[in-house]
Amino acid sequence: MLCSTSQFKGVDILLTSPWPKYVGNFGNSSGEVDTKKCGSALVSSLATVLKPRYHFAALEKLYYERLPYRNHVVLQENAQHATRFIALANVGNPEKKKYLYAFSILPMKLMDAAELVKQPPDVTENPYRKSGKEASIGKQIPAPEEESACQFFFDLNVKQGRKRSSTGRDNKLSSHSKQPRKPLQPPGPCWFCLASPEVEKHLVVNVGTHCYLALAKGGLTDDHVLILPIGHYQSVVELSAEVVEEVEKYKATLRRFFRSRGKQCVLFERNYKSHHLQLQVIPVPLSCCATDDIKDAFITQAQEQQIELLEIPEHSDIKQIAQPGAAYFYVELDTGEKLFHRIKKNFPLQFGREVLASEFILNIPDKSDWRQCQISKEGEETLAGRFRKDFEPFDFTLDD
Repeated sequence: MLCSTSQFKGVDILLTSPWPKYVGNFGNSSGEVDTKKCGSALVSSLATVLKPRYHFAALEKLYYERLPYRNHVVLQENAQHATRFIALANVGNPEKKKYLYAFSILPMKLMDAAELVKQPPDVTENPYRKSGKEASIGKQIPAPEEESACQFFFDLNVKQGRKRSSTGRDNKLSSHSKQPRKPLQPPGPCWFCLASPEVEKHLVVNVGTHCYLALAKGGLTDDHVLILPIGHYQSVVELSAEVVEEVEKYKATLRRFFRSRGKQCVLFERNYKSHHLQLQVIPVPLSCCATDDIKDAFITQAQEQQIELLEIPEHSDIKQIAQPGAAYFYVELDTGEKLFHRIKKNFPLQFGREVLASEFILNIPDKSDWRQCQISKEGEETLAGRFRKDFEPFDFTLDD
């Protein structure tokens, strides 16, 4: 029996007589094959679930080799191998259309994982996942969207087996849950809610309307700062629109500030084993390395630790990739380029610091753990006072 599990990777070859529905319309000498009419939704569902590397069908008696298609949604699901659909003509057909297909294939269980999921340059989106098609296909066989959430990039933690209400209330709840959350009350003492007595106020260097800046305790550098929301938000994806706007304002201002001092800044967030958003901002002297070197260092270190660090397409943001409550790590470079990792199980808590402290960037490996970098309160007050004075010419809050 076939089981839809997070461990199932797919099959190497699928042979069916009918074509799958929606695979596409293709011209031939006797007319056009309309797969909306002649294709089988059951076969489409089967191909969606089995994820074959090669899918052969022959009922329409013509030869066609479709462009390969993806079995995952980019930046929403883990990368998977591509599928090639090939239709073959009937044997001995008078038009001499191709009815044989010769190829060599290495079973996926023997392949290197990275090589298996490598995408061909002409790959297309999955034809069975386009809008309006999942519903008709899903009635026959559960589509991948109905599998356990742990298989995908988005981990909504929805209980499996819950039926949709006939009143449509689930739809309302779903759309409501996607709205940015208002600040919640922290479950206990919070070190970063500005109104909390636990906040070390002497580290605060600038306060805006919705956010504030504070020196990082045990910072990598003397001017390592944090952008923090004043209210209690766990991550960037939970911020309301006005808070996001001010976060972006702080990011742009800090870039200008550090650039004036011959530095570029690297930002990262780890939404894992943390309760209040801390957007780390670490300046790196331009003389140390280029932005591409920093990017390469993160990618290389991630590969060594088997962390899937993906580059986010231009003009995308974290809210398009992660849902509230999902664990993740992301890096933003001085150029605006972003790298993202969805945390599924365990994640090294000091990963961002380790990369930046490495010999390839700041070359201070002994500072990879903040607990080893703490200084006296008097020392922290001196650094905070110096930062406030240096930052004042760039302080946009003075314009309000």
